[in-house]
Amino acid sequence: MLRKTFKNLPDAQPYLLATVIAVVIYYPTWARLAGAWLEFSQVLAHGLATAVIFIGLLLIHPPVKGAVPQHQRKQHHLAGAVLLIITTLVWSLLELVRLDTLAYLLLPAGIVTTAWALLGLSRTLSFVPYVILLALSLPIWADLVPGLVELASVVVGTWVGWFGMTALIEGNSITLPYGRLLIADGCSGIRYFAISILLAMMTAILNDYRWRGWLTTLFAAAALGLLANWVRITILVVVAYETDMQSDLLSDHETMGWMVFGAFIIPALYFSPVRRRARKDALHTRANAIYRKGFIAISAALILGPVALLAAHHTANEQTEWVINLPEFRQTHTGQLPLPLSLPASLQEQVWRSDSSWISLAQSQKKNAQQKLVPYLPPLFDTSVWHVEAQPKAGLKVYRNILTRNKVLVAQWFQVGSRKSWNYRNAKLLQVPAVLTGETQFALITIQTPCNTRDCTQVISRMLSTVTDIEKQI
Repeated sequence: MLRKTFKNLPDAQPYLLATVIAVVIYYPTWARLAGAWLEFSQVLAHGLATAVIFIGLLLIHPPVKGAVPQHQRKQHHLAGAVLLIITTLVWSLLELVRLDTLAYLLLPAGIVTTAWALLGLSRTLSFVPYVILLALSLPIWADLVPGLVELASVVVGTWVGWFGMTALIEGNSITLPYGRLLIADGCSGIRYFAISILLAMMTAILNDYRWRGWLTTLFAAAALGLLANWVRITILVVVAYETDMQSDLLSDHETMGWMVFGAFIIPALYFSPVRRRARKDALHTRANAIYRKGFIAISAALILGPVALLAAHHTANEQTEWVINLPEFRQTHTGQLPLPLSLPASLQEQVWRSDSSWISLAQSQKKNAQQKLVPYLPPLFDTSVWHVEAQPKAGLKVYRNILTRNKVLVAQWFQVGSRKSWNYRNAKLLQVPAVLTGETQFALITIQTPCNTRDCTQVISRMLSTVTDIEKQI
């Protein structure tokens, strides 16, 4: 293996050089990403290993340029240089307002455009599969967890019905005669899903698959990862049902989960095809010339990227905090809302109460370059107890407690400077115009009104009136 690595090193050097240069240009985001890898969280436990695999594949199995000679194919170095500069400008803007997720997504684009400016189009295209594999180390998996939990709840609920067990299935909650099981975020199967895709991409790269082989391998691996998780959850439900919730497996099922996953993935790896790279294919990787004019674009990217970003950061002026002043509401202690809120420590909360409604105002200010205008928000409500039963109007939701059957009508929106959004994702995007115009305030406003067990139609008009009154003050 070591001899093969030294033999392939000249072929791997241009791609390693492009990667190192891209890391230097986008260093602040790469540094945060490395910190996220070292946390080994549930959704990113494979991050560091993926980066090591990326480098290892470049060394032992460098990209093959293809069978078309270089003099017969236009390399479009100028297009690569222009795209590199555009990518850097967009990244600088995202980094300035700390839109981390979008900044992370531009890291693979930065590597590709850097390689394009230095190596040309054909070699960059052969490098793209490796960059896509590295992109699996980005912290984007958390966004898939809610969807995977919902999908697992539907599938497992259907399978439980096939077994004929007595069970009440409400969303991700499965109530059995002797207890309740919750398909929480840890049961989403995100780790099995991510590792399955990683193994599939390694297989596709080592076999030098074309796009059809890539898609087939990825879809098969994703299906196996999801299926293994659904089988694991179903086994836990059956065990809980048959043992009256007394089995130790219910509290310690980590090892069992990996055994089930292995039972699916190991045979798939064993029977997957193996295609050795022919000697004539390796000959096409020998043209390792670097397009030296590409360093002009790299120098421009360095100036427009980290250097400009350093100059753009400044300390913002503190602004007056928002206050709600409505005649029928009086300020009260926090922690007394009908539907409890889970807020991060960065938000300062105030609560007002009338005879029938509660208002929560949780706000913060961006005071330096390291802070985000819109902070990270965890799940605000306990979804294991409170389920969304209805959405009578835009921005309004009816939450029902699955244990007490109590219902609460909730209106919640995000105030980013002078701009308002009912959606958290849109609020993150509103950071861009807010920061560029010097606005530094953020608030999460929540109005809650308990309603009867039948419906909440009687209190909707009152809720909308309260929303309008608050908007006039903020």
